[in-house]
Amino acid sequence: MAPASLASRVLARLFRPFAKVEAAESVGAAVMLLASFLLLCAYYQLKTVREPLILLEGGAEVKLYARAGQAVLMVGFVHVYGEIAKRVGRMKLLAIVFLFFISNLVVFALLSRTNVPIGLAFFLWVGVFSYAAVAQFWALAADIYSEEQGKRLFPIIGIGSSVGAVAGARLAKSLVRQGPHALMTAAAVMLLVCMMLLAWVEHRAGIAGRKRERVQTEPDQPLSDEGALHLLMRDRYLLLIAAMIVLLNWVNSAGEYVFDRTILAAVTSAGLHGAAAQSFVGAIKADYFAWYNLLGMLMQLFAVSRILAKLGVRNALLFNPAFSLVGYAWAAFVPTLAAFRLVKIGENAFEYSIAETSRHALYLVTSRVEKYVGKTSVDTIAVRVGAILSGAVVWIGGRVNLSTAAFATINVVLTALWIGVVLAIGKEHGRRRLESPVLLAAEPATS
Repeated sequence: MAPASLASRVLARLFRPFAKVEAAESVGAAVMLLASFLLLCAYYQLKTVREPLILLEGGAEVKLYARAGQAVLMVGFVHVYGEIAKRVGRMKLLAIVFLFFISNLVVFALLSRTNVPIGLAFFLWVGVFSYAAVAQFWALAADIYSEEQGKRLFPIIGIGSSVGAVAGARLAKSLVRQGPHALMTAAAVMLLVCMMLLAWVEHRAGIAGRKRERVQTEPDQPLSDEGALHLLMRDRYLLLIAAMIVLLNWVNSAGEYVFDRTILAAVTSAGLHGAAAQSFVGAIKADYFAWYNLLGMLMQLFAVSRILAKLGVRNALLFNPAFSLVGYAWAAFVPTLAAFRLVKIGENAFEYSIAETSRHALYLVTSRVEKYVGKTSVDTIAVRVGAILSGAVVWIGGRVNLSTAAFATINVVLTALWIGVVLAIGKEHGRRRLESPVLLAAEPATS
């Protein structure tokens, strides 16, 4: 035990600049951080494959329509997922989901080496995978940690996601010349290792929970006795979270469109064509990606844990919409490329750090069925609904020739609604904490 105890203390000290981690929690937190790193690293392999496949096989219009198709596909996935949750416990459910996606990747990798067109199918599949797998990961995290632990440890685990996204993009760049199958194979291996790490964490947490005899239900018992969509429609807390995610993605997608629109306007204004236009757009986008990823990672490392500790989950959720409200109001008056660039950099940096970690922490005060079945329903469907609504507004705006400033003004209104939903979530979150100050189903994992 002495070496393990020493390792735990060393890990706790290494984490200390970023968040308060107890020695007994450090090993479990480190494994969860590694698992989140692998999960996001795998996703960025697949994201790199997805874009050229869909664009070269179908074009930009097919990609736009495929996003609506993803929403329909996700409804079907959530229904099947809910039915499986009625029959198995949390680890079996997690294993089924991960093994399903891994086996799909093996098939896609084999097909990619033939002349079979897989662009559309793979694009639809990645859309489901990207939200379902991440939802499973954070559902387990919310289930094994108490609310107090979650507020301290989720920022640490989120570091793995932030770094994994950056590392995944770098790795994908080095593998892309070897073909789609190489990236798919690398992603499948990462997902398999990730699943094994989560199985170890779940087993360790289950033993700790049974020792304390405080867990409401055994981890291997079926999670639900009702369908996923039925659960979502009757649960006010889940519906509010879904509304928040719809508005978040609606605003973000619309903002991305307006940013792209100002870039193209700058290209036209400068009279650029061909390679010069591609170079101009590529340089702006590369700079944009680099800045928001860097700022998001820095916030995840040094700000998120402190904000959650000092202000709590409910107040942390206000950072993203508050910035967007001020940013789009400014951009509506100054609709320039520089203005929208700064707004989108800040918006994405907040979303991929404070907002994302806080959103996952909302489930620390939920029941086990809400963590797994409810969270997966919300995370998979609501995101695409927001994108569809954004696309509808863009389509209508294009028909009536709305100005760039008008689109920014619409985002101001949507962001005000977003803040209202966050405040309603805060009230419901507070009520749940008062009713259940100690969530019995959320046992911490100790060494």
